Amino acid sequence: MGCCGESRAKPEPTQGNYPSPFQHVTTQPPPHPNLLHPGPPNGQWAEKPFEQPALTPPPAAMQYHQAGGQINPATPGFPPNGFNPNAQNMAGPPVGSPPSAFGPQSNSPFANTVSRNSNRNTYTPPMLDPNIVRPSPVLAAPTRTTTASPPLALSSPSPYFSGGIGGATSPPPDDGKLSISVDFGTTMSGVAYGSSRINAGRVQNILHWPGSMETFRKVPTCLLYNDAGQVLAWGLEARNASLGPGMIRCEWFKLFLEPRALRDSSTIDPRLPSLPPGKTAVDLIIDYLCCLFEYAKEQITREIGAVADLNAADVWLTVPAAWDAAGCDIMRDAAIKAGLVQSAHAGDRNWRDRLRIITEPEAAAVHCAHLTDLHRLQPSQNFMICDAGGGTVDLAVYKIIGQLSNLEIAEVCARSGANCGSIFLDLRFRDLVRTLLADHPAHLDPASQAFFMHAFSETDKLAYMGESDDDNYFHFTCFNVEDPNDPSVGLVNGELAIPGRLLRTEVFDPVIAEVLNLLEEQLKKVTEPIDALLLVGGFSGSEYLFKRVEAQCKSRIKVIARPSDADTATCRGAAQYGLARKPLVSSVIAGRAYLMKVKLPAEQEDWLKRPAYIRRNNAGAEICENRVQYLVQKGAILRKGQRIKTKFCKFSANAQDRVFVAVLYTSDSDKVMRYTDEGPTTELCKWSVDLGMLPSFQHHASLPHPNGFYTEFELGLELDSAEVRGVLLHNGEEVSRVVFDFFQ
Repeated sequence: MGCCGESRAKPEPTQGNYPSPFQHVTTQPPPHPNLLHPGPPNGQWAEKPFEQPALTPPPAAMQYHQAGGQINPATPGFPPNGFNPNAQNMAGPPVGSPPSAFGPQSNSPFANTVSRNSNRNTYTPPMLDPNIVRPSPVLAAPTRTTTASPPLALSSPSPYFSGGIGGATSPPPDDGKLSISVDFGTTMSGVAYGSSRINAGRVQNILHWPGSMETFRKVPTCLLYNDAGQVLAWGLEARNASLGPGMIRCEWFKLFLEPRALRDSSTIDPRLPSLPPGKTAVDLIIDYLCCLFEYAKEQITREIGAVADLNAADVWLTVPAAWDAAGCDIMRDAAIKAGLVQSAHAGDRNWRDRLRIITEPEAAAVHCAHLTDLHRLQPSQNFMICDAGGGTVDLAVYKIIGQLSNLEIAEVCARSGANCGSIFLDLRFRDLVRTLLADHPAHLDPASQAFFMHAFSETDKLAYMGESDDDNYFHFTCFNVEDPNDPSVGLVNGELAIPGRLLRTEVFDPVIAEVLNLLEEQLKKVTEPIDALLLVGGFSGSEYLFKRVEAQCKSRIKVIARPSDADTATCRGAAQYGLARKPLVSSVIAGRAYLMKVKLPAEQEDWLKRPAYIRRNNAGAEICENRVQYLVQKGAILRKGQRIKTKFCKFSANAQDRVFVAVLYTSDSDKVMRYTDEGPTTELCKWSVDLGMLPSFQHHASLPHPNGFYTEFELGLELDSAEVRGVLLHNGEEVSRVVFDFFQ
């Protein structure tokens, strides 16, 4: 359904005491290293460049092994007879691991490993030794395969980086290209735009919206449908419309993409409004984004004329920090279908790459970092962003690097977030009204409840002051004139009077307590002082929330502030990021671990702890199943554009067997696991890559191989602040994209 009813990569490991994948350890990644070092005693600070860690070769146990030099002549240059043909993966060390304990002088049985490139006259087959890493079999599970465009075909490595590991290049020349940001919120959404050719490069918000002659910096995230599933109105018009027969008003549907809701529909808050018949949450998101963006393009054209090509603009879409890659992938797909980006001219093959995903606190941090004069922030100082919105509250801590004239910030610790935004005040207020008026059904019909909630949301929700309002009464006019009096519950002359103390204990305190707990947990992750706490987002306008945050944190944080444009900080920051034409956020922290379930050579520790996992493969080697191979450890520092490169090897029975498939898992556990049963893991996606474009595969496929053949290849995994991308590499160059099917 269209608008208004129409059809429609291996990186250098971060230095630190990280565990080897072959050791049974439980040490955690160290805290974020200090990015600056003190200078002269006069108090000045010298800038310390952000250094990429030195590349460490993979453990010798993961390299190719000669296995006595016996080669099976029937399989050209590959494993001997009896080798397990199911072996696929040969992975390098995870990000955040130390150099291998097996050095050249090691007594390890793998110490004599010979590299393929060590001698031009000696070719060592890649899979001779059974001591390899192999993914566990891919089990059948429900998947969502993108129909319009594969998720990874929609993304590409950042244009601001080279193909190397963290190799930053000069930003592209500023050609006056338009940057448009879309802040799709749970309750309110906004659009901002900017160009170096417009208004001296300053970002502008769209302020005029359908349904009102007044100006608003944001518009309600609201849709009005008829019983045929057609969009009748959106935004202010949908929010203010009187419901007629067969009409359905839809709000808060963004929360259906929350990670827990995607994995288990039973975790969806039952208090959320139900979806229209025959519609999914993604359908509603597509309909809303279509209406919002079509109007935004018209309004931008009215404001600036035909100065910029809107179809060629970069579009930045914000998402909550707590969302995982599956939710971001769904959001990207919905935005593509809604038309946020499209082909600008014939031969425009990479038009999907103009859609960029950025987390809400990251965008807000960019905006707030430009307000350093207001908050007195200096290079080397740390600041926390508390993005309190309608549905979620997101927290992130950043350090300012370099001079303010050439702004760059870096994440100090992993972000966090939770569903404790302002709509949960609305829901608790509705529950309180239902309790008070349980014996007065005339005031509990849908229209009456909506009337009460609107009055609370538009006036008292942000103005409420807390304990100082305990003795005050808050009056809410009833929608129905029937049954106007019952003083025992505060119903007097058609008004419901609620004591301020009752509002505090039943509505405000439980939600604000969740926000404060989230703040405390985030503060525990940071080992360095935090110089400023900046509150942004619509919920940050709550006087009571600001008062409670200030009371709890003022002894530890010198500056606690709320910018004057706090409600649009995310929207404006995303547009500013696009205008910068360079990565303003230089590094991010992996908030979760990314891993694979593999088979590894059995060690003495495996015999002691998990003898039931040990099997003998077809080559006669003892292999321990259900081992964990970390690709990225939780807390690892990732440079923007950094590729985590991992080597693999696939056995192909014939030339048609060209697709490599594996399952990528995530773990939120701080514990470094050795076995799959040591902690919870979540299936993130099934990833598949077509090896048919590799010259090595094409060469072997063109020759007769009755016993099959092996193909060695390398995948580059990119973990941005919000998305997971993958590419197939050949000699360090990108050959094709990896296709991810995210589990739900």
